[in-house]
Amino acid sequence: QVQLVESGGGLVQAGGSLRLSCTASGQTFTSFPMGWFRQAPGKEREFVAGNTWSSGSTHYADSAKGRFTMSRDSAKNTMYLQMNSLKPEDTAVYYCAAVNRMTSVTPTNVYDYDFWGQGTQVTVSS
Repeated sequence: QVQLVESGGGLVQAGGSLRLSCTASGQTFTSFPMGWFRQAPGKEREFVAGNTWSSGSTHYADSAKGRFTMSRDSAKNTMYLQMNSLKPEDTAVYYCAAVNRMTSVTPTNVYDYDFWGQGTQVTVSS
């Protein structure tokens, strides 16, 4: 069973930066796709960024392009989401997620992911 634990959320002013971390235990994730999602109050959970790791390229939602960067440290079994130039509309609970199989295309639907972390709150003040 894979366990994912996010950290790094907090309160930041607009224009600021945060780096979220997601540490996996129970299984190394170096081969399986992983992603970041977020859910704002009253809204559905939405895809932010994801990577199959096999292709080496990260797929970003339009809202994240140019501002967010997804990376990983395989030795630490940890994935990161560096968020720069944050906006109030980025306020949400951020989740990391993992797929339990290899895929050639980065999954972007919540239903494609098998494991989820508990989430970490990001609040951006104006």
